[in-house]
Amino acid sequence: MAHVNLLPWRAERRKLREREFYGQLGAAFVAGLGFVLLWAIWMGARVDNQTDRNAILQGEIKQLDVKIAKIKDLETVREHLLARKQIIEQLQADRSKMVHLFDELVKTMPSSVRLTVLKQAGDTMSLDGVAQSNASVAEYMRNIEASPWMGHVDLRKTENRHDASRMPYGFGLSVKLSKPKPDETGAAGAPAGASTVAAPAHAGSAASTPMPAAAPDSTTLKPAMAHAGSREPAKPHAAAKGGAQS
Repeated sequence: MAHVNLLPWRAERRKLREREFYGQLGAAFVAGLGFVLLWAIWMGARVDNQTDRNAILQGEIKQLDVKIAKIKDLETVREHLLARKQIIEQLQADRSKMVHLFDELVKTMPSSVRLTVLKQAGDTMSLDGVAQSNASVAEYMRNIEASPWMGHVDLRKTENRHDASRMPYGFGLSVKLSKPKPDETGAAGAPAGASTVAAPAHAGSAASTPMPAAAPDSTTLKPAMAHAGSREPAKPHAAAKGGAQS
C-alpha cells in the first residue's frame, strides 16, 4: 500500500520562506542602518574638519583686517606727508614770485593809469583802476601780456564816469599769472645788462673821439660833446709846446 503523507508540508514550507524573507529583510535593514551610521560619521568628520578650517581662515582674515587697517592708516599718513611736501615745494618755488609780480606791476603800468584795487585768488589776479582814456587801458593790457610773469588778460569792465578828474575812465582786468622758464628770465635780463655795459663804452668813445659840430642832435650826447670840447683845446697847446721845444 502506498504511503500517504497527510502532514501540512505546504504550510511549513510557507512559514520557512516567511522566516527566510524576514531574516533577509532584517539583514538588509541592519546593513542599511550601518551604512547610514557610517555615512553620518564620515560626513560629521568632514563637517568638523571644514569648521576647523573655517575657524582658521576666520582668524587669518581678522589678522589681515588688522594689517589692512594699519596699511590704510599708513597710506593716510603718506598722503598727508605728500600734501605737506607739495605745499612746501610750492611755497619754496613761489617764494620770490610776489616780488617779481609787484616789480612787473610797476614796470607794465603806464603813467596815465592808476590802480585802486588789487586782489589775487590762486593763479588769477583782479586789477581795478582808473585811466585817462581807453587807449591807456589797451596799452596797459598789452604791457601785461608781454610780461613773463603775467599771461592772458581779460577786460571785465570799462566805464566813462564823465567827471572832471584827470582820469575819468574806470576799468577792471582779470590777469592769469604765470611763471617764466629759466631761459625766458635770462633772455629778459640780458638786454638790460647789455645796455648798462654798452653805455659807458659808448660814452668813452664819444669822449675820446672828437665829433663834428653838426652831428649831435639828441640831448643824451650833449654832455659828452661838451666834455669832449673841453678837452680838445689841450691838444693844440701841447703841439705848440712841443714845436717850441724842438
